Amino acid sequence: MCEKCKGNFYITTPIYYPSAKLHIGHTYCTVATDAMARYKRMQGYNVKFLTGTDEHGQKIEDKAKEAGITPKQFVDNIVTGEGGVLDLWKLMNISYDRFIRTTDDYHVEAIQKIFKKMYENGDIYKGTYKGKYCKPCESFWTESQLVDGKCPDCGREVQDAEEEAYFFRLSKYADRIQDLLENTDYLEPRSRVNEMVNNFIKPGLEDLCVSRTSFSWGVPVDFDPGHVVYVWIDALFNYMTALGFQNDKYHDLEEFWPADVHFVGKEIVRFHSIIWPAMLMSLDLPLPKKVYGHGWLLLDGGKMSKSKGNVVDPYILAERFGVDALRFFLLRSFPFGSDGNFSNELLINTINVDLANDLGNLVSRTVAMAQKYFGEHLPAQQQADEEKDAELLAMASGLRDKYEEQMEKFAFQNALAEIFKVISRANKYIDENAPWVLAKSEEQKPRLARVLYNLLETVRICAGLLTPFMPDTAAEIAKRLGGADLSWDTLNQFGTLSAEAATVAGPALFPRIDMEKELAALEEMNKPAPEVVEDPLPEPLPEIAFDQFEKVEMTVVKVLACENVKKSEKLLKFTLDDGSKEPRQILSGVAKYYKPEELVGKTLIAVTNLAPRKMMGQLSCGMLLSAERGDELHLVMLPDYVRAGSRLV
Repeated sequence: MCEKCKGNFYITTPIYYPSAKLHIGHTYCTVATDAMARYKRMQGYNVKFLTGTDEHGQKIEDKAKEAGITPKQFVDNIVTGEGGVLDLWKLMNISYDRFIRTTDDYHVEAIQKIFKKMYENGDIYKGTYKGKYCKPCESFWTESQLVDGKCPDCGREVQDAEEEAYFFRLSKYADRIQDLLENTDYLEPRSRVNEMVNNFIKPGLEDLCVSRTSFSWGVPVDFDPGHVVYVWIDALFNYMTALGFQNDKYHDLEEFWPADVHFVGKEIVRFHSIIWPAMLMSLDLPLPKKVYGHGWLLLDGGKMSKSKGNVVDPYILAERFGVDALRFFLLRSFPFGSDGNFSNELLINTINVDLANDLGNLVSRTVAMAQKYFGEHLPAQQQADEEKDAELLAMASGLRDKYEEQMEKFAFQNALAEIFKVISRANKYIDENAPWVLAKSEEQKPRLARVLYNLLETVRICAGLLTPFMPDTAAEIAKRLGGADLSWDTLNQFGTLSAEAATVAGPALFPRIDMEKELAALEEMNKPAPEVVEDPLPEPLPEIAFDQFEKVEMTVVKVLACENVKKSEKLLKFTLDDGSKEPRQILSGVAKYYKPEELVGKTLIAVTNLAPRKMMGQLSCGMLLSAERGDELHLVMLPDYVRAGSRLV
């Protein structure tokens, strides 16, 4: 470890079940974890940020069967395929250091060793499981734990299950777990402790079923064929196997374990705060320092869920509003430990108020005035005014400490609120000092320079502290300040920016969004696609001899012009470059499917040795190729680089 490093910091998200439909709720915990990891890196910590995918279990096996593919093909498609988990993390600028898949060979090998070790020390024994099982949650429940006969976590139907199984002696560790929860800060927020103790431990902690025989997609129990390891043992130990526990893939367990914090959704707090520490106690291993159970993003009063159909597509939101704006919104709008009600109205309003009006306006006004009144550089000669400058300078100088206090508590919303107090004060400072008035007097130029310097330096400090949340935006602001230093050690020092600061102009960081138009556009995009009814295929035509086919001349053509044919609702008139010196005219019945202006410049295919014929009084010299089925018709188009006059062979 380098001399400047403050130490090691290991932070994890839960590994995610590979969902065929990723939604904004999937990104919430991971964006928060990413912000924390970036913050700790800024401070000088040697950070390890782990995320990954939980790929075993009955529900995945069932979904793969429905899709007619193997479970491994199913999870591969969702994890590494287009628009999958890895693509989503890349889109959201997630700076993970390691990504684990529970189907990785090294992890499977390690889980088999772990299971066998707990069996050999007497904490796993064989029996018969009879009870209730929630397949979507991969959770076992007793009758008394059900809510209205349904899974207490997701509210869905459970099924009766009876099969030979191995059990983990969870009850053995009930007292130690209760002491851990009640007398340490292992689990936060504190409200989660009451839920775990009152709902699960005090009613009597029962031994946990830890193997299955009714399906095969899981880590095999190597000493008892037919059994696969319960998915939550498989999933929880990823935090250690990804560091090299019981495998030779990695070798940094000693460096990073125990984890500093596991960020998890509240629905899986039970697994992380009861089952996970009990298994670690069984193996006499150090416990993670903290589990933090965050709230849910709610939509229309309920948790986002692909099974309920109430999902919000992060790809659409990121494309329309920008990744940094989306990251900012998630952590600015909702206290991390509580549930938050997501709406597109709230998202747009947050962007307009905080990012466009406050932050973007401050950066644009300050840089524009610096360039207007002084050109590329501020002058070195500046005149302070202690009375007028004191409050802004004190707030900016003290911001890092207030921000740090909130970040250490994972209070991301509060940390951002502290930044925006200073941004708001800086905008007020502009109005108080009226640079446009100071600019009218040559004698006031030194004072004007100081006012603008104070603003630029305030912007620098705020941008630096926004880096964990909005890394690309912070870098862009630093660029506009002439490559300003945003390093952690400079963010509580007012005056780091050169007195002759250089500025670089740029477009608005966050243009205002028209709420009404944007909501209408999103509503249109989110409408379910119409159900596709397959039309019957047309009857095949009689076979023709090859020499007959060879007589058809198909030529690549470029559309020079296109217009409607008067008095015809079906025909468009094309003027085409077919590679010869003379333009070719073809009439085609595609007016129902295309607007003329859409087709100019396109590269099409035409049959060019058809005898000319008149249509609506105009000559058509050939036929354009198109594909037709039912009510759909599509002209056959080629890439633009294919030259006009080329022949299809």
